[in-house]
Amino acid sequence: MKFSVTKRQLQGTGASRRLRGSGKVPGIVYGAGEPIMVEADHNEIFFALKKELFHASIIELSIDGEEQKVVLRDFHNHPWKQQVLHFDFQRVNNTTRLRKKVPLHFINAEESPAVKLEGCIINHAINEIEIECQAARLPEHIDVDLSKAKKGDVFHARNIVLPRGVRVVRHGQSVIPIASVVEPERELSAEELAEKAAAAAAAAEAAAAKGKKKK
Repeated sequence: MKFSVTKRQLQGTGASRRLRGSGKVPGIVYGAGEPIMVEADHNEIFFALKKELFHASIIELSIDGEEQKVVLRDFHNHPWKQQVLHFDFQRVNNTTRLRKKVPLHFINAEESPAVKLEGCIINHAINEIEIECQAARLPEHIDVDLSKAKKGDVFHARNIVLPRGVRVVRHGQSVIPIASVVEPERELSAEELAEKAAAAAAAAEAAAAKGKKKK
């Protein structure tokens, strides 16, 4: 993926505020050399950040026409406006060791016995996972094959088939759940709804009586 920025000369809070007011976003490129203060067109980076590929791939970054390989390291959005406030890129080469979160793509669920025969639902516990690998081996996403899922199954990080040279970062967690197979909620009948409402009313009355006794 390609992206373009330009060098910025002025720094500081006031300069950044004026830059944003002109439709630009301040950023920095660092790692393996001197940091470079840069700026990007707001709309360009705003829409780039909406692309999955921008977050989990090596970006060919043009800085005033000079090409560098980078990965997106961080970005900050305005608390309530649709506005990007800042972004960080890290320079990499093929042997740079990276820790990066990449998207999980859950595939083949519709072919599984759980969904196809039992009408179950796949609940996703997480939609991305942190991995460690060399930059040259950074996957754009990782597939989780659910074709053999059965009712009651729970999938963990250890069930993922990882690309060569890629490992999951566990942060001390021995088990990382990623998805589970559950039965869809059954629609209650009128009688069951009435029983449920009566039970809730009785519980409320009991709680109120208990409160009066304490007084």
